[in-house]
Amino acid sequence: MHSPPDTLLRPDDGDALRQALRQVHDRSGIPVLFGGQVEDTSLSLSQFIGVRTASLRGLRVRAEAGLGGQVLTTARPAKVTDYRSARSITHDYDHPVRLEGIRSVVAVPVVVSGAVRAVLYGAGRGPAPLGDRAADAVAAASRRLAAELVIRDEVDHRLRLLDAARSGAVDGHRGVAPDELRQVHAELRRIAQQVPDGDLRGRLLDAAGRLARPSDAPAAPGPALAPRELDVLAEVALGCSNAEAGRRLSLLPETVKSYLRSAMRKLGASTRFEAVVAARRQGLLP
Repeated sequence: MHSPPDTLLRPDDGDALRQALRQVHDRSGIPVLFGGQVEDTSLSLSQFIGVRTASLRGLRVRAEAGLGGQVLTTARPAKVTDYRSARSITHDYDHPVRLEGIRSVVAVPVVVSGAVRAVLYGAGRGPAPLGDRAADAVAAASRRLAAELVIRDEVDHRLRLLDAARSGAVDGHRGVAPDELRQVHAELRRIAQQVPDGDLRGRLLDAAGRLARPSDAPAAPGPALAPRELDVLAEVALGCSNAEAGRRLSLLPETVKSYLRSAMRKLGASTRFEAVVAARRQGLLP
């Protein structure tokens, strides 16, 4: 039985949420920051910066209830200048809010593919409400986190295809064709270049390597290629020109040519085709 690929590769999304809140704190100085991920139909608060009590920890926010529940339902940012007297929200959570002593609150959804996956909050305790700069800082963090989750979701999707390839079937009906494996391999390497998390990027490249060479097939001896050289070869193996490979990898055609030339020299190949064949022989490409 194969383990689900996301359990093997995907780090805890709570870590990404915590990092997003830390960035807001460092850049804006908002005194209280917290947030949580959506589980089923409610929001579970799990990450906190600047809180003084445990009143908000583990709180589950229902859809439409309180400020966060409103954001969860509308998928749009919202804020109140005085939480306890605000007429635009329900007051299901006044007690924990009062215990924490916060007044002005902004809440911003993290929206991925039209669905709210998390909510980020910024809050202040003083009489002066949080300004537009604070709201903008939380909104920017929400966008960064959403982009990170999009990448993680795409990684999971590709690794499910990898898991299917290793088990020899897709949808229980057919094996994965070599061209499909090569597409997935190249896309995994492409995605890896967009991942800011170094640990996740390394594990993603390792997964691509496992796709190129099954775990029971030892690599043939040969020169090591730099990551970008292998990225370029993966695109060339799909039949891409230098210009096409450059567009896919966000590289200039001349840069692609330089990487390809270096890979060919290391592999002892005189043509692009020979380089691809040599890389496959060494288990560097599927």
